[in-house]
Amino acid sequence: MADTTTPNTISSNRSAGTHAAGSTPSGKTTIDDTVVEKVAGIAAREVNGVHSLGSGAARAIGAIRDAIGQRDFGQGVKVEVGEKQVAADVVIVAEYPVSLQQVADGVRSSVARALTQIVGMEVAEVNVTVQDVFIPGDDNDDDKKESRVE
Repeated sequence: MADTTTPNTISSNRSAGTHAAGSTPSGKTTIDDTVVEKVAGIAAREVNGVHSLGSGAARAIGAIRDAIGQRDFGQGVKVEVGEKQVAADVVIVAEYPVSLQQVADGVRSSVARALTQIVGMEVAEVNVTVQDVFIPGDDNDDDKKESRVE
């Protein structure tokens, strides 16, 4: 989990229960790893050329979750969160015929930017694995088969 501590901004001449307008009271913020995974997953999906995230088994489970309205935005993403840095591993399915290197670079850039801006942590690395290539029309072949029974 990512922990960040807000410095104490309450001056000594104020009561403990109040703080100056515009200042932030002291305290600890904890960001769960699953939140970091979701942020990275959403950022990766926004890149042109990314068809989906995750390995075959994860995508099959994801399809079931989508069908019941429980989409897992962190699917295909694993993160390691330290005190100041985060590292992410993202597994993607690219669309054919995109440049795989360009898609991977786009995912790396998008995820790093989102983790820095939204989570507020330094990004140590973003590893991208292209697990598969989606070829448009492959999923539609089943619909074109003639029925064997009347």
